[in-house]
Amino acid sequence: MEMAAFTLPGLDLARLADLAAAQLFAMLRVGAFLVAAPVFGGRFVPLPVRIVAGVCLSLVVPGQYQMPDADSLAALSAIPMVLAEIALGVTAGLVLTILFGAASIAGDYVANSAGLGFAMQVDPTATGQTPVIAQFFSLSLMVVFLGVEGHLHALRIVLDSYAAFPPGAEIDIARLALAGVMAGAAMFALGASLMLPVVAGLLVLNLSVGVLTRSAPQLNLFSVGFPITILMMFVLLWLSAPNLLLALSGLVNDGLRAVQDLLATR
Repeated sequence: MEMAAFTLPGLDLARLADLAAAQLFAMLRVGAFLVAAPVFGGRFVPLPVRIVAGVCLSLVVPGQYQMPDADSLAALSAIPMVLAEIALGVTAGLVLTILFGAASIAGDYVANSAGLGFAMQVDPTATGQTPVIAQFFSLSLMVVFLGVEGHLHALRIVLDSYAAFPPGAEIDIARLALAGVMAGAAMFALGASLMLPVVAGLLVLNLSVGVLTRSAPQLNLFSVGFPITILMMFVLLWLSAPNLLLALSGLVNDGLRAVQDLLATR
């Protein structure tokens, strides 16, 4: 009795290569955003975590949008497409990072106005030493950003951007550059609005201390004015804390709106 022949099902390697190439191409925009965006791109986030997050987030992209096949990506003509995907992700992340820099600017200026510019500490997000007050503002912004689920909204905007900018579509480099410039201008304006209540109070205090030391020269400016200024700074920060959180929440909304306008996902 002859035994029936048993054969293994064939494996379509060409189809497998197309799927792998599509997945790698989909990771470019999402991965570039994760590297450049705040919180996601911080040094405190390990690189393997960012890689796994980029892979998991981009799994849904090839099933919803048409991706180039492996042969198209192997040609030299794929270089502009790859650079375009990276440029979109990096620009979106940098716009959000630049706007979030308003919190650090505000904290830095408040610390310098109160004479605490020398009180510096290593900042893991800035890869250097920054004033403690600036780190307080930055950490508060990070807490608000995660608390209002801004990270989820930012990822949704990036994933929805494939509808406005399909994979392989041409992008306007001038538009991306203009978005970065506008984000820089908005950063200084938002930083000024964050620091204005505390700095205005410190300005009035410094004027009062100046008048006091002018009328009573025997009072030492450093022994009297410096402790009062530091104490008043903490009092002003405590009084403005509720409004500061509301302002930081508005800063998060402005950042998400800027990324949404850039990627045209409204």
